[in-house]
Amino acid sequence: MSAPVSIEFVAVDFETLKATEGRIAVLIAPEGPLGTVVRRLDRQIKGALGRAVESKVWGKLKPGQSMDLAYPAGIAAEAVQLVKLPKKATVEEARKAGGAIGKALGESGVTVLAAGQTKAADVAMGVALRSYTFANYLSEKNSDRGAVTVMADKPVDAGAAFAPMAAVADAVCFTRDLVNEPANVLTTSDFADRLVEMKKLGLEVEVLEEKDLEKLGMRALLGVGQGSESPSKVVVMQWKGGKKGDAPFAFVGKGVVFDTGGISIKPAAGMEEMTMDMGGAGVVSGVMRALALRKAKANVVGLVGLVENMPDGKAQRPGDIVKSMKGDTIEVVNTDAEGRLVLADVLWYAQDRFKPTGMINLATLTGAIIIALGHENAGVFSNDDKLAGALLKAAGAEGEGAWRMPMGPAYDELIKTRLADVKNTGGRPAGSITAAQFLKRFVKDETPWCHIDIAGVALPPKETALAPKGATGWGVMTLDRLVRDMLEG
Repeated sequence: MSAPVSIEFVAVDFETLKATEGRIAVLIAPEGPLGTVVRRLDRQIKGALGRAVESKVWGKLKPGQSMDLAYPAGIAAEAVQLVKLPKKATVEEARKAGGAIGKALGESGVTVLAAGQTKAADVAMGVALRSYTFANYLSEKNSDRGAVTVMADKPVDAGAAFAPMAAVADAVCFTRDLVNEPANVLTTSDFADRLVEMKKLGLEVEVLEEKDLEKLGMRALLGVGQGSESPSKVVVMQWKGGKKGDAPFAFVGKGVVFDTGGISIKPAAGMEEMTMDMGGAGVVSGVMRALALRKAKANVVGLVGLVENMPDGKAQRPGDIVKSMKGDTIEVVNTDAEGRLVLADVLWYAQDRFKPTGMINLATLTGAIIIALGHENAGVFSNDDKLAGALLKAAGAEGEGAWRMPMGPAYDELIKTRLADVKNTGGRPAGSITAAQFLKRFVKDETPWCHIDIAGVALPPKETALAPKGATGWGVMTLDRLVRDMLEG
C-alpha cells in the first residue's frame, strides 16, 4: 500500500537546521515578532526571510498557506518554505499548514521548524495526508517522498500526540488506495483478500461467499452481482478492544467495485470513475484498520458488501422483484439504484447477528447528494438525534464537511409500488432522501442509525488541502474520532 511518509520529532537545533539539505519549512505566526530561531535563520540567509514576511504577497496569505524562498544564500537547503500559522492555530489551520508542506515535499525531504507552535502534531498529520501519492501504474513515478523531520519545543510530547494520528493517516492512505485502484485489479476477490491481510493487525476477518449469502437469504445483494464474473461477498471485520461480551458498534459499507448501472446502463462519459463506487466499503475498511493500529479500547464491527454491477445475460432486469434477508420484497425499477440493495441485506445481517449499540453506513449512493451539497459536504441522514449530533461534532473536529439532511414518512410515498413492498428508487425528486428512506426500512426501530452519502466527497474533481486529486479517504478521520469520543471517552 501507499504508506505515509516517515515523520520524526526532534529538538530545535539551529546548527542542524543550517546544515540541512532538501527543504526547510518555517511556521511563522502573523501576529507578534519572529521567534528567536527564526530570527537567527533570517540573519543566516541575509535578511531574505524578514523581507518576505513584510511583503504584500505574505500579507495576502491566509493561515495554512505558504510561499517559497528558492536557494537562499548561507544555508545548505534548496528552499525555505514560509508557512503562515497563528500561534493559537485551530486543528484545521495546523493541518492545512502541514498540507502545504506535504504538497511541496520531494525526494530530498523536509525539516519543519515548529518552534513556538503547540500543534506540531497536527501539522505533521497534514504533511502525512497531503504527501500521499498513488503512482502504481505510472512508468515514471516521480513520486518519491523524502523523510520529514519536525523540530518542536517538546518533541517527545509532540511525537506522543502524533502516534494515534499516524495510525489514522495510515488508514486514510489505505482507503485512498482502495478507491484509486482500477476495477480490473480491485475485484471483489482482491478486495476481500486485502481485508483478510488485516488479520495480522489483530482484526478478526471472515469472508462470506455466495453460498453463505444464499443460505442467509441475501437475494437483494446477490441480485446486484449476478451479471458479473466476480463473485459477490460480504466481509466481516471485528475489533474487540473493549469490554468482553459488550455489544459492538457497527459500520457498514457499500462495496460496488465497478458500477456500469447494469441493464439500466450509465452514459459512457465519466463511467471510468465508477471504480470509486466501493468508497463506502473503503472507508469502513480504513476505519477498522485505524482502530486496530492504535489499539482502540472499543468493540466495533465493520461489514462490507462486495459486488460488481455488470450488464449480462444473467444480469438483474428492471422490473425484477427480489426478496431481502429481512423478508421485504423489492421491485427493481432501475438497476443503477443498486447500492441500496446491497446495503439493505448487510444492514439487516449486522443487526441480526451482532445486535449493535448503534450503526452507521457509508455509501457513494446518489448523484442527487452532489446536486444538494456539491463536493464540500457528505449528506447525513439519521433516525437518532444524539448519534447524528455526535457524528457531526466528530466531522467538525476533524475538518471533514458533513451536513444533516431531512427524512420523514412523506418521502416513503415516492417509493411505494403496487407489485412489491417497496421499489428501489422514487426517481429524481428528493433522490438522496428517498434512498435514505429505503435504507431505513432495514433498520430496526431500537437501533440508532446514520446513513452517510459520500458520493460528492469520496472522489472530488480537484485536489483538496489534505489530498491530491483523486480519492480523499473522507470519513476515516471522522469515524475514528467518533469511536474515541463516544465509545472510548
